[in-house]
Amino acid sequence: MEYIYETHCHTKEASGCASATAEEQVRKFHELGYSGMMITDHFFNGNTCIDKTQPWEKMVDDYCKGYENAKKVGDELGMTIMFGIEYTYHGTDFLIYGLDKDWIKAHPEMMDMKVPELSKLVRGDGGLFVHAHPFREVYYIDTIRLFPRDVDAVEVYNAGNLEDEMNDRANWYAESFGLPKTSGSDAHHLFQDKFGGVITEKPLTCIQDYIDLVKADSLKGILWAYRKEDKKD
Repeated sequence: MEYIYETHCHTKEASGCASATAEEQVRKFHELGYSGMMITDHFFNGNTCIDKTQPWEKMVDDYCKGYENAKKVGDELGMTIMFGIEYTYHGTDFLIYGLDKDWIKAHPEMMDMKVPELSKLVRGDGGLFVHAHPFREVYYIDTIRLFPRDVDAVEVYNAGNLEDEMNDRANWYAESFGLPKTSGSDAHHLFQDKFGGVITEKPLTCIQDYIDLVKADSLKGILWAYRKEDKKD
């Protein structure tokens, strides 16, 4: 039996560029046949809608509402909802998994860290550090930056990329450095009709299960351009 999971999803609660609420996202992916998903809203150095004039702890509480709202709905539907972060460094994005609200509250210095420093901190505390859509070319990314020694894996398929070549180059990057591959929808809106995700042989019960599989390069597979008509009953 196969299980599919979305690894890269945004909510209106915390991402400034998202139009779908956490509840809407969960119900959509449930309808598509996904077993679970990771909520990875844009962090404070990305396209966030969180008020950054607030104290750090209040910012973090507000940031986590997308995940928390999603988890409530996921629990009702029998989906595993997991927490993640999309962290931005001068336009270069990373997906971080395995940390929680308390960890973020304890590390406000993460906002000012360079990528190698942040990677060392995250991975040192057991987290997973994934390079998201490394070859995306859009107006807000002025430089393509690669960090092959500082990431655990590469998102080789991102449904939000406008050109297939951007995913092909990411796949080349992962293979060139022997890095595990992941895939995600980069979901922001309900009207999206192309998705990504990962395939596992056993259900994920928590984010640690996912971290272990990726670090061991033991995912059963990844999804490329998954569409509603591909849904498995």
